[in-house]
Amino acid sequence: MPLFAVIRSRGAAWRADRTPAEQAAYAPHAQYMAQLYESGTVVLGGWLGDTGDVLLIMRAGTGAEVQRWLDADPWTSLDILPVARIAPWSLGLGVLPAPDAIA
Repeated sequence: MPLFAVIRSRGAAWRADRTPAEQAAYAPHAQYMAQLYESGTVVLGGWLGDTGDVLLIMRAGTGAEVQRWLDADPWTSLDILPVARIAPWSLGLGVLPAPDAIA
């Protein structure tokens, strides 16, 4: 299945005076992202230093499918961490776990 790199950037509802875990709707966001990881849809994810951006590597059939998955995340609809960019991605160095090895 194709891989996609996703950049999510802090939105208008991000509270700079709060940590990620203190943002609104953190628990449902974290639960949803954990489900995407456990299903093998999200392969890797993490903050990009102090930029306020998050990088996700996701498996999906199309970029539109990636967008649909992330539209269901409360942090997208609440404009806390909206999707800034989705691009096809190919691994050039290293090895990712097989989709069935994650679940």
